[in-house]
Amino acid sequence: MTGPFDHEALWMKAKLFLNRAMDDDSRSFDEQALWAALALELLAKAALARVSPLLIAEPNEDGTNLLIASGLVKGDARFTSVRAKTLMARCHKAFKPFDYSEAMKVINGRNEYLHSSGAGFMAIPPHAWWPRYWAQAAVLVTALDREMEELVGGDRDLVVTKHLEQNAKDVERRTEALIERAKQRRQQWLDGTLPAKVAAEWKSSSYLSAEMTHREAATCPACESTGLLEGEEVVNTEVDQAFTGSYYEEDGTYYEPDVSITLTIAGDYFSCAGCQLVLNGYDLITQAGLDVEFDVAGDLDDLAREPEYGND
Repeated sequence: MTGPFDHEALWMKAKLFLNRAMDDDSRSFDEQALWAALALELLAKAALARVSPLLIAEPNEDGTNLLIASGLVKGDARFTSVRAKTLMARCHKAFKPFDYSEAMKVINGRNEYLHSSGAGFMAIPPHAWWPRYWAQAAVLVTALDREMEELVGGDRDLVVTKHLEQNAKDVERRTEALIERAKQRRQQWLDGTLPAKVAAEWKSSSYLSAEMTHREAATCPACESTGLLEGEEVVNTEVDQAFTGSYYEEDGTYYEPDVSITLTIAGDYFSCAGCQLVLNGYDLITQAGLDVEFDVAGDLDDLAREPEYGND
């Protein structure tokens, strides 16, 4: 019997669900989107499980799920995976440029469609929904070292390609519009012609900030003022340590370790007080030509800090 954590089995099930999702003849958009959302979760599980089944196992009190995922427990014991929110957060960290917020729009649409009276998938028209969906699914396919044609078949590969091209154009247009509007707004501010309502909403840098843990000054792509690039995720930790440990010399002199720690942070948010430009997300930051990573100084606490292990 195939294990519930087997990445090949999860991949095959995702293929089945996407076959239903792309069946235009007999399914409405909301039903197609439901199957697609289920497939996205399966692709996320497959990509993580291919690295290690432990990445999709939900920890429980007796450790059964972790034992099953590690292969130490066999038989008919029930395996429970982590929630979709946790899957998407882990894929966001592991498989760039997978976008957690975009993926959660798909998942939240599914939950609303199934569990509430809300509009669910109908809140976004199909022509806008599919390009954004495939942009995230394509990252997971790449993480699995697969081709899109293997997932959807040769006759539907062109459909997906067109959606991906549309999403790239949408990101390009949106970034350009944000930058051009920021330039215009700054010039109006300097000329004193900014409408009173907009002028009243002009924010200082402290109000524009996303209040993320790490930040670095960066040149604004709109007005060339000094803006702020922020991020939470530590993608690399480099330690330059002259010697390990701490010790006392014979004369009683106490020495602390001479350690230099550099953290590499994934940039996820940019703001500029000079023109009020805000770029919220990896795609927009990349399209604007800003660095997607930056270095900050760390300390010993960063080495001792345990990674969060959420399951919600």
